[in-house]
Amino acid sequence: MQDLPDLKNNLSYEDFKTEVLNDYKIAVRSRECSLLGRREVLTGKAKFGIFGDGKEVPQLAMAKAFLKGDWRSGYYRDQTFMMAIGALSPEQFFAGLYADTDLEHEPMSAGRQMGGHFATHSLNDDGSWKDLTKQYNSSADISPTASQMPRLLGLAQASKLFRKLKDLNASKFSNNGNEVAWGTIGNASTSEGVFFETINAAGVLQVPMVVSIWDDEYGISVPAKYQTTKENISEILSGFQRTESEKGFEILRVKGWDYANLIETYQEAGNIAREEHVPVLIHVLEVTQPQGHSTSGSHERYKSPERLEWEKDHDCNAKMREWIIESGIATNEAITEIERNIKREVREARKNAWNTFLKPIILERQEVVGMLGDLASKSVNGVFIKKLKESLANIDEPNRKDIFSHGRKALRYLIGENLPEKDHLKNWLNKTYDIVEPKFGSHLYSETNRSNILIKEVKPVYEADAASVDGRIILRDNFNALFSNNPKALIFGEDTGNIGDVNQGLEGLQEKFGALRIADTGIREATIIGQGIGLSLRGFRPIAEIQYLDYLMYAIQIISDDLATTHYRTKGKQKSPLIIRTRGHRLEGIWHSGSQMGGILNLIRGVHVLVPRNMTKAAGFYNTLMQGDDPAVVVECLNGYRLKEKMPSNLSDIKTPIGVVETVREGTDITVVSYGSTLRLVEETAKDLAAAGIDIEIIDVQSLIPFDLNKDILKSVQKTNRLIIIDEDVPGGASGFILNEILNKQNAYNYLDSQPKTLTAKDHRPAYGNDGDYFSKPSAEDIFEAIYDIMHEVNPKDFPKLR
Repeated sequence: MQDLPDLKNNLSYEDFKTEVLNDYKIAVRSRECSLLGRREVLTGKAKFGIFGDGKEVPQLAMAKAFLKGDWRSGYYRDQTFMMAIGALSPEQFFAGLYADTDLEHEPMSAGRQMGGHFATHSLNDDGSWKDLTKQYNSSADISPTASQMPRLLGLAQASKLFRKLKDLNASKFSNNGNEVAWGTIGNASTSEGVFFETINAAGVLQVPMVVSIWDDEYGISVPAKYQTTKENISEILSGFQRTESEKGFEILRVKGWDYANLIETYQEAGNIAREEHVPVLIHVLEVTQPQGHSTSGSHERYKSPERLEWEKDHDCNAKMREWIIESGIATNEAITEIERNIKREVREARKNAWNTFLKPIILERQEVVGMLGDLASKSVNGVFIKKLKESLANIDEPNRKDIFSHGRKALRYLIGENLPEKDHLKNWLNKTYDIVEPKFGSHLYSETNRSNILIKEVKPVYEADAASVDGRIILRDNFNALFSNNPKALIFGEDTGNIGDVNQGLEGLQEKFGALRIADTGIREATIIGQGIGLSLRGFRPIAEIQYLDYLMYAIQIISDDLATTHYRTKGKQKSPLIIRTRGHRLEGIWHSGSQMGGILNLIRGVHVLVPRNMTKAAGFYNTLMQGDDPAVVVECLNGYRLKEKMPSNLSDIKTPIGVVETVREGTDITVVSYGSTLRLVEETAKDLAAAGIDIEIIDVQSLIPFDLNKDILKSVQKTNRLIIIDEDVPGGASGFILNEILNKQNAYNYLDSQPKTLTAKDHRPAYGNDGDYFSKPSAEDIFEAIYDIMHEVNPKDFPKLR
């Protein structure tokens, strides 16, 4: 049986008993929320449920070691922890289950994530930072298993940097780097590659991180023998255990029902991480999951009767209850009364949350029912509208979907009728839709005055005798100014530090700014991005370098599911303005020359995608992004580092605007849209086309997401009446995205006299060598002939067929 712990120094026995009973109340409250939450799903009030039952007691221990300023990057079963730090009430728990869109009722995500996904607010309404040192902090959870781990690495690294870097304004972000980043994960999810990648990186970096593994020996229905070598994650990670001569992890093990030892273990882990900046892994064994994985299924289908009985006997709440009674802290009668009161409290919280959620919807339903009634008495199709009215009125617990669906269907019966009541319904639907839709779609990007798209352009200025230098020199000198002007700016990646990146865009900067700010990393793209996410959540301005565009695929899941959704899934209450620096276009061979742009564009909405054609434009993008709050990917042209560009006299002040195209050549015959390295081929070909009597207008997209906010391409098409998009991505990739933007969003089809065309790379990956490039991607000759063929169709007399 457990020993009686001295939870705090100088704590009286009466205070100790009060603290234990308060902990037990939190555990019971959390369990009751889980039990009643499951019933709410099964009765149809909520759509899905995944709960923290069985993890209550270890999470109480974690909460006791968690201090203000600390960060959590967690697992969707950490509801007890959130309740213990005062960040989640039962009403808020149920509001999350019902997907209440009011951030006051459901502060975790305003109904954008299913229940069990938790966050705290880092930002004020204007996007400015709260004082993170004076609050408990939780980064916003995501569902993909183990994806919380890369972000955890960056949250922990921030403490190391705050402790070691000088001249930082850390007043709202850190107390001398004393903060610990706490991660939680289920045992089965440790099979994911990003878990191992994060563990390895944390051991290398030696950051103050505590990882809790809740081990219930299953991953949904799959037992540990199929998940983990030796069926024991801490055993196979034992090689990471630090020694007197080698750095590594401290690895601790504790049973998930042992209240006293859990508290002792978590206090020890927190002290080691906080004081020594050593990562700690806590393997929490003998954890149970009383209700199974989720409301999607029953664990009775795959667990033996013996296992189910064992779980009942080792339930952490039941074990804690036994210990409280046996230790004389409280009687069975007193405990029973506590449990009875909490059941009533949770039922009342559920009722309040449901009524609060339903009230505005009921009022909207009443309005529409009244309008439908008025229409039924006036319309020639009144009998059908009356049925819609009765159908809507008879829904006991409507969704907004029900209201809008019935109202919009009614309009179908009113086609051709001119009734004031019809206008009333139309106006209500339009006005209310404009109010309601943002509850589900706002804050994909910053909506404050720190939005990237609001930062004004500053053009490069050139002296008459401006020197022509390699493009890399422009990048290097701009980075030098950027890091000099912003102490919280830093960059890291493979080969980024010592050699100044593979293309020398950071040459000599590590020597000047130090290895913490201009840093090399291992080959581990997912956690390079994770570092950037975590650091930016804590106030740094990181640039995460992914060496080549195709390597971005290693990290695309983290970028897509975590980075791209941070601002959206917190409804603007957290931000992660990470800059991802990479290079692509016109590389060599299958792997380094394939373009992933189409996939990137479709997978990372929420991140700006920028494609500068030269290094001056790229430098301007970095300067712009450093002043904004939105994350972005900047794809530099690999074959541009050695090309000559004039050195601007205002280099550090240049700002390339986000979402703005540039017309680099004016013309009258056809609008040619391109970007990156391919744009240079278009520029070269323009001279040959001019010699053939074709005057092309060339537009550099510059920014794919967001795209041409000023609709300058539309203005060009209005003039030329013809359009071709030239891109080195595969057919239907970036060119398809661009075409959709121009035709469907800008409505340029109204001004086209010819079919819009795209010229892209082939379906296959580009083959190696100059010939491989020539026959795989658009060449100068391909560009000439594609444009010439369009003009041939327009005027075959002046432009006879070429071949």
